[in-house]
Amino acid sequence: MHSVKSLTIFLALTATSHAQQPLMVEHGVYQVHSLLHAIGTEEYTVSDLRDGRRTLTTTSNINDRGNTRTTVSTLTYAAHFEPLAFSQQSPSSSADTQIASNHATIKEQAETRTLLKPAIAFPGTGSMPAAMQMMMMRYWSYHHGPSRLPILRTSPQALALEIKLVGHESFQIKGQIVRLTRYTVANLMFGREILWMNDSNRVAATMTFAGGLPQEEVLDEYESATNAIFHSGVRQEMLNLAELDLQVPPEVSGTYAIVGARLIDGTGSPALENATVVIKDGRINSVGPWPAPPGVRVIHAEGKTLIPGLWEMHTHYSGVEFGPALLSAGVTTARDCGGEFDFLITIRDAIAAGKNNVLGPRLLLAGLIDSGGAPAFGNLNADTPAEGVRLVDLYADNHFEQIKVYTQLKPDVLRAITAEAHKRGMTVTGHVPVAVNTFQGIDDGMDQINHLQFITRGMRPEGDVGPVDLNSQRARDLITLLKVKNIVVDPTDGWGEMAGHPKSSDAASFEPGVNAAPYALASKFRAMGVPATEEAKFRERMAENLKIIKALYDAGIPIVAGSDTGLIGYGLDRELELYVQAGMSAMAALQTATLNAAKAMRLDDESGTIQPGKRADLVLLNANPLENIANIRKVDKVVTGGRMYDSKKLARTVGFSR
Repeated sequence: MHSVKSLTIFLALTATSHAQQPLMVEHGVYQVHSLLHAIGTEEYTVSDLRDGRRTLTTTSNINDRGNTRTTVSTLTYAAHFEPLAFSQQSPSSSADTQIASNHATIKEQAETRTLLKPAIAFPGTGSMPAAMQMMMMRYWSYHHGPSRLPILRTSPQALALEIKLVGHESFQIKGQIVRLTRYTVANLMFGREILWMNDSNRVAATMTFAGGLPQEEVLDEYESATNAIFHSGVRQEMLNLAELDLQVPPEVSGTYAIVGARLIDGTGSPALENATVVIKDGRINSVGPWPAPPGVRVIHAEGKTLIPGLWEMHTHYSGVEFGPALLSAGVTTARDCGGEFDFLITIRDAIAAGKNNVLGPRLLLAGLIDSGGAPAFGNLNADTPAEGVRLVDLYADNHFEQIKVYTQLKPDVLRAITAEAHKRGMTVTGHVPVAVNTFQGIDDGMDQINHLQFITRGMRPEGDVGPVDLNSQRARDLITLLKVKNIVVDPTDGWGEMAGHPKSSDAASFEPGVNAAPYALASKFRAMGVPATEEAKFRERMAENLKIIKALYDAGIPIVAGSDTGLIGYGLDRELELYVQAGMSAMAALQTATLNAAKAMRLDDESGTIQPGKRADLVLLNANPLENIANIRKVDKVVTGGRMYDSKKLARTVGFSR
């Protein structure tokens, strides 16, 4: 009897225990890509808590160029996908939201906010996993697809999401036709994300173009259709761009004269007061102190300063929203240093055609090549010299101006790439691969170098990580080599400042553009930085960088300004401010983003200065940048290819308040 009684108790306890355990009701795995290169997975599970609630748990494991990170997100929800609690933990950020019947308490990093809960609202962050967005879409759909879905964030400046059904399409997967519905999601991050849902109400894929570097997530069962889905996304991007284009038509085009401005023509000549610049058919027709020709429309610019259109020499053009943002900052030419091939050539060609009002700067492209495997950047990789030659030819055939080499390339592959690029009339820029030092990279054919860190490393003895001695033989030898070979350097010092500043300092204290950026973008930059304990190290590094930039400038080494993935438009402004802090004159700093850049790209015969016959790319400022380089931020009008736009109107199309 005793044994039977014990067994009965055991079975009863076991049954009770099983009854209380969550029951898994849904599971899936997404492949995560950056620039279409697989960098990890996101795995999700939906469990029934058997008390009227369910929980979604997602775990993302990412290895991006050797940097690994794990992000865990959890959503607890009631009937009809009504959210009750949300949390997200990653190595660099945390978020936690608790939702009661009439209020919500939200924590993100060190910020907390409690608010009355809107009748319809969903929790989230700017980096919501695909599965979390799946629940968001189910919630939105249950509530009949409202035009605006409030997102619960710590700041009241967070705009409601705008989710739009934009199309239906079919893809062939494993011999079967699969139907997906395409949506755009605005205000989750900068730019409009593209998202596909299947007939089972699961997210099949997401594509984020403008939230930083492009990223794609594809549910396992649709992985074979990744390229087809991506091409659909590019087509949608161009539809998005057409919507933006309609919002800001040019104020002036054709033939007209800008009269009365202070002219800084970019050649290094002194400013010319009360100048007249005549523009005709997209070109500069005449420049001088004389009146406008009779019958020509006059744009009065008294009290303002006219400068050449700015060149952003290091961007990753990751969405059509970049176009209005860059133009509003006075950027009329931008060099992309590694993006998604099909998107880049599509947007470049649309802008270059000039037949319609396409909002974006002229795009110059540096085709990215890295070595294969998990640490690679992008999906066009070369592990052998022959593969390197093939990729150079692919880029050359598609009219890329440069090749951008990257970190994992082997020396023989690097040499094959540079030789073929030079044969095809292209120059080579990029990272110095880890397999060679800076001296060897130049010997192997590199014409330009992105990022000051590769100059700094080259100045130190091999393996040394201490301060750079600019008087050392090695540093002097490198400066001499850079000068003799006319190597162009793109320091991207502003990006180092943004990513490496102590979090105890508000990013807006040195980059005021953060205050003008849309919340989804501003919050990303405000969250950047290192612990306050590393402030001294940060300041030492920044001071050393400025000394090296000044040494390069004094030696006559060509420097061009680029912001990398800094705050769009404003990041270039900050780069110029740092060059002046380093000891350059305001004129010299301005030329790094005008004439120097045009020379580096072999286009100085038709751009980079305000001279007759050149492209009509100009910027009208409300203050003089030669008096204070920060005045470069005070853009009033921008002229690209002869079409004049209002800076503020351009900015507003993508959420900036310039």
